Amino acid sequence: MPYEGVWRFTAPAVDASVPQARRAVRDLLARQGVPASDEVVQGLLLIVSELVTNAVRHAALLSPTLAVEVAVGAEWVRVSVEDNHPYRPTALVADHGQTGGRGLLLVREITREAGGACDVEHTASGGKVIWAALPLKPGGAHGRPHHP
Repeated sequence: MPYEGVWRFTAPAVDASVPQARRAVRDLLARQGVPASDEVVQGLLLIVSELVTNAVRHAALLSPTLAVEVAVGAEWVRVSVEDNHPYRPTALVADHGQTGGRGLLLVREITREAGGACDVEHTASGGKVIWAALPLKPGGAHGRPHHP
């Protein structure tokens, strides 16, 4: 599959990185010819916006840069945003009405509707990575994508 691969780019933890990250992911999917439905692409872009916004809002002080990774498989695409802030958001699990929590609830909602998976993991460097994986064709992927 020519469109499969993993791409990673870093961006400063500032507001301007939100539209930049969206554009980068959208261009990448188009350039690679990833056969994702419009619905999936829109969902992914929304997830990228929310995850980058979340990192900018909550992690910027301890993490001046964030990393965005896009991994494309035969039947799914996963986006993840990593920062060096140890704070683990609980919004993917429960809503405590925290600022920024709503964005992660939205991520969970989009992911669930698409039949994907999302989670938060700690990195070796003491930061965290929040990822969401969506099937390229809603309801079409067999089994859930696993984080490598």
